[in-house]
This record gives sequence, C-alpha cells and structure tokens, in this order.
Amino acid sequence: MRDPNNAFHIAIPCKDLQEALDFYEGKLGFENRRRYDDRVTFNMFGDQLVCHLSPDKIDTDPEPYPRHFGITFHKQSDFDIFVASLEANQVELLNPISTRFDKMPEMHKTFFLKDPSNNILEFKFYPNSEMMH
Repeated sequence: MRDPNNAFHIAIPCKDLQEALDFYEGKLGFENRRRYDDRVTFNMFGDQLVCHLSPDKIDTDPEPYPRHFGITFHKQSDFDIFVASLEANQVELLNPISTRFDKMPEMHKTFFLKDPSNNILEFKFYPNSEMMH
C-alpha cells in the first residue's frame, strides 16, 4: 500500500545538532536536507529523519526494547554494504550482528546501534522478503 512518492517521517530528540550531523551524515551517510537553529532533517534511505534539539529530553539509560527505529533492507547486498560502511566509519554496534528466529520463516539478521543522543537504531535483513512487512 505504500506509495513510493510518500516518505515516512520520524522525529527524535538530540542534545547537539552538530553532533547529530556528524553522526547521521558523517558516519551513517544520511544526506542532510535541512538545518535550522532547532532541528536538522536527513534523508534516511528515502524517508525523513528529523533530529530536534531537545537536550532535556535525552534518555539517559536507553534500551532497544521497546523504543527503537531503523531500516529493514530488502536486499542482503545493501545490508552488507551498509555494515561495511559502518565498519569503515568506526561506528560502534550495541551488539554483534546476530540471527534471530533461526530456521523459521521470520529468520533475520539484525544489529542495534546508538546515536550520540542515546537514540537506538536497528538494522535488519530477512532472507524471506515476505517477512519484511
């Protein structure tokens, strides 16, 4: 049902806009689309990520569950290329890449990372693309 002309939008708090730019653009490769005094907007794989300057709203003890966001890759090659870029940019993962639900239809590779403002991101790939949605 997704119209490719539409973009998913998520807004998250950040403690420092330059730090968000350095991480999301410099480390993850998300294109900076707009910057204002109180927010920066990125193209996150065709969707919109907005980091709002909110130093008083930062989670000091973040856990991946229940609050995280990220991308589920359609192609393993894209997942692998993204992982290689993280390694090249020395992005620390919260956990090693792992396989969940092994030998089940919903089996997938996954990992989490944390941005400088303690927002948790998850990236994953399902060999069975029917399990993506």
